[in-house]
Amino acid sequence: MTQPQRELARTLLTVIFIGGLIVASLWILRPFIAAAIWATMIVVATWPVLLWFQARLWRRRWLAIVAMTGVLLLVFAVPLALAIGTVVGNAEEIVTRVKSIVGFRMPTPPGWIAHLPFIGPKVVLAWEQVVASGVDGLLARVMPYGGRMAQWLVAEAGNVGLLFVQFLLTLVLAALMYAGGDAAARDVVRFGRRLAGDRGENAVALAGQAIRSVALGVVVTAVVQAALAGIGLGVAGVPFAGLLTAVIAFLCIAQIGPSPVLVPAVIWLYWSGETAWGTFLLVWTVFVVTLDNILRPVLIKRGADLPLLLIFAGVIGGLLAFGLVGVFVGPVVLAVAYTLLQAWIADEDLDPRR
Repeated sequence: MTQPQRELARTLLTVIFIGGLIVASLWILRPFIAAAIWATMIVVATWPVLLWFQARLWRRRWLAIVAMTGVLLLVFAVPLALAIGTVVGNAEEIVTRVKSIVGFRMPTPPGWIAHLPFIGPKVVLAWEQVVASGVDGLLARVMPYGGRMAQWLVAEAGNVGLLFVQFLLTLVLAALMYAGGDAAARDVVRFGRRLAGDRGENAVALAGQAIRSVALGVVVTAVVQAALAGIGLGVAGVPFAGLLTAVIAFLCIAQIGPSPVLVPAVIWLYWSGETAWGTFLLVWTVFVVTLDNILRPVLIKRGADLPLLLIFAGVIGGLLAFGLVGVFVGPVVLAVAYTLLQAWIADEDLDPRR
């Protein structure tokens, strides 16, 4: 065998061995990949908060890590405890309200609804159809969807324990990353520089900015929307406002928005004869639903100087492709790809041979 053939065989075997080693490593680490991705996103997004704690806790990193771990634990435990406490504490009322649905008689639509532009006549027609069919007719329409929802809930009930384990694993990994974050950041920067020089180093920095941008824009907007929606539900007297607020927070983070909760609440108030409170909550719902169109772009622009359409496409596309963690992964991938493409185009424009 000639020398070039031996070199080609050695190179090919080396690539195969390295590729197999990478695949085997990923296969072994597969149970931890989701938690590791979540922990990385959390640590990168909250690193300035860790430094803030550290500056006020006598420059002790371990005290700051304890504080951050406690904050992350509260973020998960408090909403869950409130939701469970609301359900347990109001179990009798829930049963009573479910029983009262059978004897419920929906009132006729208010006269002002018919004068609403574009949608008024359609809303009145649909309302009158529901009144004519009564609760039994409404249940007959909803029952097929309710059966599917019940099947989904039963299938997902077994995942609650797995979700809790994943959260604990994410918390442990985040604490470890907080402890060694400085060295890890240097290694990632060195890896980026080794791959693509200054361009790779800039891509690493841009990925961190994209994560913080999404965390600032998506999460903060979701928290503000959920808080305002909860205030509106509580003021209007809607039952189980705390539980509904927790549901709204999850829906906002998932980019669905608060409408699936607020709109039925408005309809329930009108059906109950609370026209004044229903109108108040309707106006409040319009304000809360449209708030993200103003607040999210401002917050995202503060986090990273990237096209808003790129970030939004990354959030929605990542959510559809990878689930909830894709809310962070999608914008990072698009931001890095966009920056590398821009740098490549700029290099072509500066080519002295042209």
